[in-house]
Amino acid sequence: MRLLPSRTSANANTNAPARAPATDRSRRESGFTLIELLVVIAILGLLIALVAPSVLRQLGGAKISIARQSIERIGQILDLYKLDVGSYPSGDDGLQALVTKPSDADNWNGPYVKSNQLPLDPWNHPYTYRNPSTREGLDYDLCSNGPSGNASDTATQICNK
Repeated sequence: MRLLPSRTSANANTNAPARAPATDRSRRESGFTLIELLVVIAILGLLIALVAPSVLRQLGGAKISIARQSIERIGQILDLYKLDVGSYPSGDDGLQALVTKPSDADNWNGPYVKSNQLPLDPWNHPYTYRNPSTREGLDYDLCSNGPSGNASDTATQICNK
């Protein structure tokens, strides 16, 4: 039980109302109930469930876009290789010809990539290079096997044009 201070001192304010002691009811009303917290958590969960799929879709689309841009950039590097050597790397040499000099490349001016390592696609899989191309009208095939990394799954492959 709390006692109120007495008003006998000289500096006590006589106009101030006396404060009532805090009751159990006022203490309960000062915070949130468990039900209120659970309702807020449920609403946040629903919002996350609605927003997360679209965010993840955007992320997947961004990786596909990065793969296409990387294939185009590697294609430009292959064009530089062709200008120096006279032909694109053979299927046997593959993209490794951009890092180390093939035995049959006389005018090789590489390495053609800065890191001296072959680039990986956005899913950390190596790019697939084929020369000659299996597609009509192209000199070579340069493809990312997509998120699965499975070369036999042509539906998810992203290739040069």
